Amino acid sequence: MNKLSEMHSFVTVADTGSISEAARRLGTAKSMVCQRIQQLEKRLGSILLERGRQTRLTESGEVFYRHCISILADVEDAENAVLTSQSTVRGSLRIAVPMAFGMRYLTPILSSFARQYPELELDVEFDDRRVNLHEEGFDAAVRIGELPDSSLVAKTITPNRHIICASPDYLSAHGTPNIPQDLAQHYAMLYVNREPHGMWTLPVNNTLESFRVRCRMRTNCGHQLMEAAKAGLGLAILPTFLAAQAIVDGELREVLEPYAPRGGNISVVYRQSQRTSPKLRVLGSFLSEQIGNPPIWDQMLAAHLQP
Repeated sequence: MNKLSEMHSFVTVADTGSISEAARRLGTAKSMVCQRIQQLEKRLGSILLERGRQTRLTESGEVFYRHCISILADVEDAENAVLTSQSTVRGSLRIAVPMAFGMRYLTPILSSFARQYPELELDVEFDDRRVNLHEEGFDAAVRIGELPDSSLVAKTITPNRHIICASPDYLSAHGTPNIPQDLAQHYAMLYVNREPHGMWTLPVNNTLESFRVRCRMRTNCGHQLMEAAKAGLGLAILPTFLAAQAIVDGELREVLEPYAPRGGNISVVYRQSQRTSPKLRVLGSFLSEQIGNPPIWDQMLAAHLQP
């Protein structure tokens, strides 16, 4: 039996935690995957996987997994060298992208990406949930903010700035806050994925402090947050990729500039086993080229605010 097939099956089971799911992804029978794992364990004289409700690596399995990843990456590198020389990127690529950012900027960019690589089949899912790449079969995800999962490889695309803003009508009626303590007298909209407890965390004198606001609306949708702010319902913390155009159009105005929340980065993340994938390499490069650093929306905002 082909040792590479055994290794590939083993790595896929380890990544998914399920022999059934591994068989589905590999397009083969569950019995074949089991047979390959058994052949490996017999030849190595060691148990690699703990079978149960979820299949997990043993200590020996973790050691073997790291070596398999390296070997399979070398094989992929060899294939990629030929494919790259032929300027060919092909196959399928399943990506998860956040809803608001995806709708605002990634839809045209990914369409251009698909045109540039006609032999690449894209599967793009819009979801603000942090999908599990291993368990749900995604090749990559676009992530905004902190990246707590250290088992994933991350390629930074561009910085992601946040600002505090409100409509001119709201500020005319309620006044402009000058310091974070003024927030207690203002209405605000909360993004539940970031502010579940009704508090805003802002940098003050190089430390982070929390401030309670008078909640007017809670939502898990960035577009809803922006529209509520434009309608004059209150203050909102928005990423500049959403707020920039509204500021340029005069629909929103930035406030409390010295206390702008920290935003992190926009990144593409993928599994260690795919770190040499040409599909992911060209995806990351294409997004970086199209979005820029500073990103195109911050460039637009800076040009608008120049005296």
